[in-house]
Amino acid sequence: MAIDPASSGSTAAPGGQLAEQLAVVGPNMREELAGAHRAREVSLRACRDTIRQCSLAIRAVHRLLPDQVREHSSAAEASLRVAQHALDPFPRLAAAGFLHDAEKEYAEARLTAALVAGSPLPDHRDLGVAIPAWLNGLAEAASELRRHLLDRLRDGDLARGSALLDAMGDCYDVLVTVDFPDAITGGLRRSTDALRAVLERSRSDVTTTTLQVQLQRAIESMSGAGPGAG
Repeated sequence: MAIDPASSGSTAAPGGQLAEQLAVVGPNMREELAGAHRAREVSLRACRDTIRQCSLAIRAVHRLLPDQVREHSSAAEASLRVAQHALDPFPRLAAAGFLHDAEKEYAEARLTAALVAGSPLPDHRDLGVAIPAWLNGLAEAASELRRHLLDRLRDGDLARGSALLDAMGDCYDVLVTVDFPDAITGGLRRSTDALRAVLERSRSDVTTTTLQVQLQRAIESMSGAGPGAG
């Protein structure tokens, strides 16, 4: 006996209704994907510009050019805000990694300037970045102090070099206590390990320079006493 499909109790949507449903759902999904794609492109460009401006700001810090530091830091912040705003509706894209890198570079630039100037460090809320980005930025900023430290040692400013070494050590002492998985901290353990290596080399440089200065002063003192002294 043949069964009438119309009386079988099936809940499947007739072909016409399914086609109508897909005709609506398909374009809506494509539009959402297109919006995500546009946001990604905007944020990628902005993140690249953020990183470039931060690099220029850090270079200006080492060259003792405060006006350029402020100029490039402001430009970096403006680009970073563009990226963050573009990704606000797309949290999965925001977690892809490139925004974290831009936030980390911005934190590094601002923290490097503060450490060199001896100013209070802006926290993650002041900078408008995530905590992992701030922590990794601090680790890299402390590592950046090595270049500034070596410049001061070459200038003969041992006291300033020693102060910068102390600042690097203070940063490391805090970072090494942040013991959470890398998935939470954004790979902070690697950044902290890298800082430790930089800190040890810098400590060796300061120690060597200190001994050289002490030896030079001792020689000068003996030379100044003259052959008839004593």
